[in-house]
Amino acid sequence: MDRAIRVVEEALRRYGAPVYVRHEIVHNRTVVEGLEAKGAIFVEELDEVPADGHVVFSAHGVPKSVPAEAQRRNLLYLDATCPLVSKVHREAERHFAGGGPEQLHILMIGHAGHPEVVGTMGQLPPGAVTLINDAEEARTIQPEDPAKLAFITQTTLSVDDTAEIVDILRSRFPLIEGPKREDICYATTNRQEAVKAIAPESDLVIVIGSPNSSNSQRLREVAERSGARRALLVPKLENLDWSVLEGVETLGISAGASAPESLVQEMVTALAAKYTLKIEERIVKEENINFRLPGPLAGEDN
Repeated sequence: MDRAIRVVEEALRRYGAPVYVRHEIVHNRTVVEGLEAKGAIFVEELDEVPADGHVVFSAHGVPKSVPAEAQRRNLLYLDATCPLVSKVHREAERHFAGGGPEQLHILMIGHAGHPEVVGTMGQLPPGAVTLINDAEEARTIQPEDPAKLAFITQTTLSVDDTAEIVDILRSRFPLIEGPKREDICYATTNRQEAVKAIAPESDLVIVIGSPNSSNSQRLREVAERSGARRALLVPKLENLDWSVLEGVETLGISAGASAPESLVQEMVTALAAKYTLKIEERIVKEENINFRLPGPLAGEDN
């Protein structure tokens, strides 16, 4: 997520405002509004970008038709697709095998309509990928050739839900091919593990994140399933209903992968102004992965 934001910031610095961004660069309104203030213009489709515009594709990835359209219009575009999403795209293409005799039909575990799912399925011709939304669909799907199947996953899913779906698919279709490990983003996985650690002790867990953020929604669900008496998704401090804290003695706070650290600090500061806090930080895993910037910006990624 940080990489995608840096792509927009570097594009603004190098090319000047405006820089157009197709869809929200990440699913967080605070981030989007901050970039808008710097000169980014968010659009839904490329036909909103003028002929001489610079455009950035969001971290969620785009169907192949989008860069093809940008090239047709001679737009200068920067692809901020998360490298972990790009890895799933490459897996899908490998299973498709050019549509030749080695082609496998692909089952994608994900949520209908999510930009990442749209982008991943859009890497291949219509019909090459079937979406599996949940365990029930995994139990009932009837592929044409059960011996020629592969699966891929959206990167922002619940680790436990995905494991259940994969188990069902592997049980029903023993020959199905898939990654050695499910392709859930490390930031998503780490946050879910951290929430599992604090939820059983918490009267309330607040997840800071936007309602349209898949990984933030999954954190809230994980907190509820893992023993928190209550779990709420709160975009930022100003959206907090203080009445929910009545009777709460132990409060857990987490944040979606796309939520800036500043939103967490803002909430902790506000809580400290109203209550006497004893703060305990739980560290499940350190994250030190960095990805280079794309294309013409890469030379300045120091």
